[in-house]
Amino acid sequence: MKKTGIIKAMLLCKRYEKMSHQEREEIRNLRFQDIVNFARKNSPYYAQLYSGLPADFTLADLPVTDKRTLMENWDNWVCDENLKLADVEKFMENPDNIGALLNKKYMVITTSGSTGNPLVCVLDKNANNIMGGISASRSYARKEDLVAFIKRGGKSIGVFADGGFYLGNSSIRSRLKTMPWKKKQMAVSSALYPIDDIVKHLNDFQPAMLGGYPSHLELLAEEAEKDRLNISPVVIMTGGEYLADSVRKKLADTFNCYVQTSYSCTEGGTVACECANRHFHINDDWLIVEPVDADGNPVPDGILSDKILLTNLYNYSQPYIRYEVSDRVIMHHEACGCGNPSPWIELEGRTDDITAFVRDGKIIKIAPLAIYAVLKEVHSLRRFQVLVYPENRVELRIEQTSDTDRKAAFEQAADSLKKYLATQGITSVDILLSDTLPQQHPVSGKFKHVVNMQNI
Repeated sequence: MKKTGIIKAMLLCKRYEKMSHQEREEIRNLRFQDIVNFARKNSPYYAQLYSGLPADFTLADLPVTDKRTLMENWDNWVCDENLKLADVEKFMENPDNIGALLNKKYMVITTSGSTGNPLVCVLDKNANNIMGGISASRSYARKEDLVAFIKRGGKSIGVFADGGFYLGNSSIRSRLKTMPWKKKQMAVSSALYPIDDIVKHLNDFQPAMLGGYPSHLELLAEEAEKDRLNISPVVIMTGGEYLADSVRKKLADTFNCYVQTSYSCTEGGTVACECANRHFHINDDWLIVEPVDADGNPVPDGILSDKILLTNLYNYSQPYIRYEVSDRVIMHHEACGCGNPSPWIELEGRTDDITAFVRDGKIIKIAPLAIYAVLKEVHSLRRFQVLVYPENRVELRIEQTSDTDRKAAFEQAADSLKKYLATQGITSVDILLSDTLPQQHPVSGKFKHVVNMQNI
């Protein structure tokens, strides 16, 4: 792929929006053919996987890939023979490397690991620039909010879990490392901090744009209602969780601004941007989204899929081609009133629960992403699920790694969780190891890392 700077990426995005239907199909097909041929030539894993492909292959001819298989073949999957998973994992041991470049070339990010161990991803400069170009060109659902944001000095802050190599956190820290003069315009406030500390940070920073997980922003709305949080953002952008209509309305009413969201994943960046009609338009110039059923068969428009297959058309260092993602969507190709001709999707609502603990007779609410971020760093856990009961009782369901004793893994997890809760002033908590492994909901099939059993 030719070198692409962020300005060029923005121009390519805008040019695509003005193309005819035929021109758009042609450029998508060209990028698809290029990424597949590049992967066959430069990735030993794909070279073997595609060894029997016909010369005139189509998307349907390609076998499906998944996270577990790709992680097992990581060194042969990537298209740089000098890039080794062991070196990447060593790089990630130092939290100061979040947003930094491995080998002066790659930004390292990880997935949330909702279906197992996190996927370790690398992004070269081209991939980063294209992701940035998509965001800069299409992130605002309404032009008036972008104008208001610029008039207010372009100050933005994200309330994220800042202790891991997550996409949002790493992207912001990467920009601050390369453009340190933007520290007065761009910041991260740790979602792991006590709520009072986050409130103080936001009050001091006074952002024009506020970003974060919906569940955490919902807690901040309560602080604003109590007149402890005094900010007036012109727009709120959520991510990382499903944005329920009730939470959207609460945020809009409390902060008196427009609230929007997007559909992103680590493997594809911003997969779809929300328009003013609340439709998630796929960035189909750079990504292919295939809704499929449980057996991998195509699902027609208007029908809820069991999962999607994602093909990333711009990540040449670590190709994702027909990559299985567990998100359930409904695809639409009918025209949208916003004028964007790209297909759009509906997302199935899926979110963990806000939990509540007691401290000196006072209810302390904890956002689920904070608990998740703490336990994700316990590397002896392959999978976990936290059930919170009344009276500060916690049931911890775990699946440990193959080389770890179950009791030892539990003790590490319980210790990490207790230390985090102590930072919130919650020092009396009873954590028990469950005999049950982490489970999906028996009816919906949804999986939650954090479950509030106080409402059941």
